[in-house]
Amino acid sequence: MKFLSAAILAASLTLGGCVVGPNYKRPAISAPPAFRGQPTGEQSSFADQGWWNVYSDPLLYALIKEALQNNYDLKTAIARVKEADAYRGVARSAYFPTVDLESGVQRDHGVYKNDPDLSLPTNNKTSNLLLGGLSTAWEVDLWGRIRRSNEAANAEYLATEEGRRGLMLTLITEVAQAYLELVELDRRVAVARDSRDAFESTHTLFSKRYGAGIVSRLQVTRAEAALAAAEGTLNDIELQVAQKENQVCVLVGRNPGPVQRTVPGKEMNPPPTVPAGIPSQLLERRPDIREAEQNLRSASARIGIANANFFPRFGLTALLGRVSPELSSLSGGAADIWALAASFSGPVFTGGRLSSEYRAAVDVFDQAKYQYSQSALRAFREVSDALMASQKLSAIEEQQKREVAALADSVTIAKRRYLGGLASYYEVLEAQQLLYPAEITLSETSRDRRLAIVQLYRALGGGWNFDDAQWTNGRQ
Repeated sequence: MKFLSAAILAASLTLGGCVVGPNYKRPAISAPPAFRGQPTGEQSSFADQGWWNVYSDPLLYALIKEALQNNYDLKTAIARVKEADAYRGVARSAYFPTVDLESGVQRDHGVYKNDPDLSLPTNNKTSNLLLGGLSTAWEVDLWGRIRRSNEAANAEYLATEEGRRGLMLTLITEVAQAYLELVELDRRVAVARDSRDAFESTHTLFSKRYGAGIVSRLQVTRAEAALAAAEGTLNDIELQVAQKENQVCVLVGRNPGPVQRTVPGKEMNPPPTVPAGIPSQLLERRPDIREAEQNLRSASARIGIANANFFPRFGLTALLGRVSPELSSLSGGAADIWALAASFSGPVFTGGRLSSEYRAAVDVFDQAKYQYSQSALRAFREVSDALMASQKLSAIEEQQKREVAALADSVTIAKRRYLGGLASYYEVLEAQQLLYPAEITLSETSRDRRLAIVQLYRALGGGWNFDDAQWTNGRQ
């Protein structure tokens, strides 16, 4: 019996080397030699820097650190990683035999009469039966079903880990973007206040001149309308400021309230050059691409599981224990009972269920493969968009600065001409109504130029080479 058991075990271990189903291989991605908007491929990349070097504003730095510690979406992602790790342990447990405690108590009382047909003697007796022992069962992984299950569970764990890393990068981007938008709103508030003060001054002047009989009521009403519009614009921007502050507070895990920030013009300044690196590097650096690949790896392993389900399963079971009519006898002496068994079980007819499960697993793999390829294309596009935006917005900003300077001179000249009696109020009004929208547009362009760098850092998988402690602490 011992020889037979050893032979069965040796044979099962030998057969255990067989693994059905496809082995994972990364799909080929046709990466361009350089990003659009980039003259040639560069070895160095903007993504090699830590976010603490990219976002040099100390107040923004503090907000990002606070967000990485307190943001509830990130905490949820961390808990999701722990859940996936626990399920990975569940899958790994199938490698080992299960051991269960078996115990039971039975009390019988029988009364039998002599029966020539049953040949049962007369018996009027009560008996006890106590059972205690250990039972074990182990499935031999002949076809690699358990190994494929572990491969799938490990890939799913790594996918959630990459999802968490991607959420960290997205969170950093969202905080930086909201902060820069908030600073730009402060700049627009300043422009709106200047506009309001200018129209208020004009309205006061016209009211006095109207009282002296120098100008008509029409000029006063037009100045009053311009002043009311300027005040309405100021109130609208101040509302946007409050809403943006609330958004930042939620991102960093606070209740809505004011947010401390730097003076406009002193915030993050984009670097003069932003090397993007080689496009093929994105496949190794972007968390969302790496997450998509792990999902693809899991789908590949699940094809193997579906394939292994067509084959029979081989298991070993054993029982070791004691049987006694008295409780005191269970703790002494040699074991009374033992058993060892091997079993084969396999599908004969399932009504097409296994075939359908296999086809479904292949279809899920195809979906994951397309999603992986699409995530790579999306990454190439996002990098190219950010590069082009950074280049073009810099040129646009310079042109708008010239426009604002010229319009500011025109307002000064119009006021002088009006006070000298050489021009009407409408010339002053027209000059002012051209200047202040141009200043707002310049402010927005300046903001968008900085945001393009923020988006480029995220699109390149910024900070890919730093661990979690460095990300959270904000230092190398």
